[in-house]
Amino acid sequence: MPVSELFDVVAARPRRKRDFQRTVDMLATLVALVFSVGVLYIARDILVPIAIAVLLSFVLSQPILVLRRLGLPRVPAVMIVVAGALFIAFAASAALTRQVSELAVDLPKYQTTINGKISRLRDLVSTNAVFEKGATALKSIGHLDPARPSPDATPSPLQSGGENIEAPVLVEVRQPAPSPFAMVQTIVGTALSPLETAAIVVIFVIFILLQREDLRNRFIRLVGCDDLQRTTVAMNDAAGRLSRFFLTQTLVNAAFGVVVTAGLYMIGVPSPILFGIIAFLMRFVPYVGAIISASFPFALAAAVDPGWAMALETLALFLVLEILVGNFVEPLLYGRNTGLSPIAVVVSATFWTWLWGPIGLVLSTPLTVCLVVLGRHVDQLSFLDVILGDAPALTPEEHFYQRMLVGDASEVADQAEQFLKTSSLIAYYDDVALKGLLMAEVDLKRGVLHEGRQEQIKETIMEVIENLSDHVDEPPAAVPEPAKRPYADLEDGPAAAPSLEIPPEDAPRPAGPRKAVLCIAGRNALDEAAAALLAQMLEKHGMEAKLEPHQMLTIGGILHLTGSGAQIICLSYLGGEVSAARVRYAIRRLRRRLPEARIIAAFWQCDPEKASELCGQTKADLCATRLAEVVAFCVAEAKAHIDSEGPISADPRGIELREEPNSALVGAA
Repeated sequence: MPVSELFDVVAARPRRKRDFQRTVDMLATLVALVFSVGVLYIARDILVPIAIAVLLSFVLSQPILVLRRLGLPRVPAVMIVVAGALFIAFAASAALTRQVSELAVDLPKYQTTINGKISRLRDLVSTNAVFEKGATALKSIGHLDPARPSPDATPSPLQSGGENIEAPVLVEVRQPAPSPFAMVQTIVGTALSPLETAAIVVIFVIFILLQREDLRNRFIRLVGCDDLQRTTVAMNDAAGRLSRFFLTQTLVNAAFGVVVTAGLYMIGVPSPILFGIIAFLMRFVPYVGAIISASFPFALAAAVDPGWAMALETLALFLVLEILVGNFVEPLLYGRNTGLSPIAVVVSATFWTWLWGPIGLVLSTPLTVCLVVLGRHVDQLSFLDVILGDAPALTPEEHFYQRMLVGDASEVADQAEQFLKTSSLIAYYDDVALKGLLMAEVDLKRGVLHEGRQEQIKETIMEVIENLSDHVDEPPAAVPEPAKRPYADLEDGPAAAPSLEIPPEDAPRPAGPRKAVLCIAGRNALDEAAAALLAQMLEKHGMEAKLEPHQMLTIGGILHLTGSGAQIICLSYLGGEVSAARVRYAIRRLRRRLPEARIIAAFWQCDPEKASELCGQTKADLCATRLAEVVAFCVAEAKAHIDSEGPISADPRGIELREEPNSALVGAA
C-alpha cells in the first residue's frame, strides 16, 4: 500500500469513529423520544391531571408568596389560595352547566330562523347565473351513465324468475325503558371521570405547593449540581418568570372572558357566560384560539336573529377585543412574544391535541413554554430551546457566513438593515462581517474552503458593500429602553489600542482632495474582502482609499505602488494565525518603495495580546484588530496634518484646501 493511501486510512479512522458514535447517539435519542411519546399517550389519564396541577401551581404560587410576605405560614396560605381557586372553579362550572342546559332547551326555537336563512340562501344560489350553469353541467354529467336509472322512472316491482316478490317488512327494535337505577348509574359514570380528574389535580396542586422547595432541590440534584450557584439562580429565575407569566396570562384571559360575556349579554346573544368561559380557555391557544372562541357565538347569533346585525356585532366584538388585547394589553404587561417560534406553536398544538385531545390543545402553549425554559437552563435539554424557541438558530456572524457560502448578498443586506436600525455601519462590519469572515478563514485553514469558494465570498462581500453604499456611518437616534435591540447579546470585539479613539460625531472630516490610503490584502481573497470593508469605511469618513489584492505584496507588484502618493498603508489579515516573518518581509519591501508612508498591520478580530506580540515582531508602525481603530487613526492623521499645516487657499464652495506636491489634505469648512 502506498504511503499516501496509508495516511488517508489512518486519518479516516477517527472520523469514522466519530460518525459511528454520532449515529449511535442519534439512535439513542430517537428511541428515548419514541419511548417518551408512548408513555405520554399510554399514561395520559394520570399525566394530564399532573400537567394541569403543575401549571396551576405556577399560577397560584404568586398569591401564596404575597400571603407569606404578610406573615401567614405556608400551610394556611396554601389552603386559603387553593380554597379560593376551587370556589372560583366550582362557581364557573355551575354557571357553565346551567348555560349549557338552557341553550340545549332553546335550540329548537331557532330552527325556524335557520330554515328561513337556508331557504333564502338556496334561492339566492338558484337565481345566480353562474351557480345555475354549474348545477346544469353537473346534472348533465349524471345522465352520461346509461346504466344509471332515470330519476323520473317509476320503480318496478321486484321480480325473480318471472314471479313477483313481496317488499320486505320493516322491523323496528326498541329498547326497554331504563330503570331509575340504570339512569343513576349512567349519570354517575358520566360525571365520575371529570370528578376523578379534578380530585387528582387538587391533590397534586396542594402537594406541589407545600413541597415546592423540596421538589426544587430534587430537580437541581437531578439535572446536576456541579455548579450549584448557577443552577440555583437559573431554576429560581425560571420558576419566577414562569409563575409571573402564567398568572398574568390567566388574569388577562379571564378579563377577556368577562368582557366577552358582558358584550354578548348587551348584544343579546343567549348563554353569554358559556361563551365567555370558552373565550377564556381558547385564548390559551395562540393564533387560532380567538377564532375558535368567536365561531360559536357567531353561529348562534346568526341562528337567533332573522337578520345579520347580531352576528356582525358579535364578530366586531371579538375582533376589536383581540386587536386591543393582542397589540396593547399583552405587550404592556408581559410582552407579546411567548418565547416560542411560530412553527413550534403550531406543531406543539397539533402534537398535544393528538396526544391528549382537547385538553392538550389548551395546555399546548404552557407546556411548550415550560419545555423551552428547561432547555435554556438545563444543558442536557438544550435541544428543546433550539427546536422550539424563538431565538435565532444561528448567531449573526454564523448567518452572515452561511449566506456568504451560497452567495446571497440580498439576505445579508437585509440582516444589515435590521442591525443598522440600532447601531452604526462600522459596528456591523466589526461585530458581524469580520467575525463571519474569520469563520471562513478557519475553514480555509482546515482545507475545506477551496479557492473558487473564496472568490465567491469576496464577490458577495463586494455586492453587499455596494448595497450598503448609501448608508452613512453614524449611529441612529437612541432606541427606547423597553425595545430589545437586535443582536444585543453580541460580545464586544478586541479592545482598541490605547492610542486609538473614535473621533466624536462633530469632529471635522476631510473633504475634496483627500489623504490616500492603500488597503492591501495580506494573503488571499478573504483578506481582500476584509480590506474592501475597510476601504468603504474610509471613503465614508472622507478618506481616499484604494483596494489592492494580495499579489501587490510580491516584488513585481510593489513596483506598481511606487509614486502612488499613499500616505498610509493598511495590511489586512484575518485573525492572528499568520506568519510574523511573512508580514515583516512585506512591510520591509513596502518601506523601501514608500518610505514616507505609515504602515498599519491589521489583524482583524485577533486577541489583543497576540496582536501586540505580532506588532513587535513585524515592526509595523501600528497594529489594529478592528475597523474602528484604523478609521480613527486615519481620520486623526488627516486632522493633525490640517491643524499643523493650516489652509493656504480657499475653495469657492467654502472649503479651505492645503495643496502638496505628492498628496492633498483638506481642511474642514
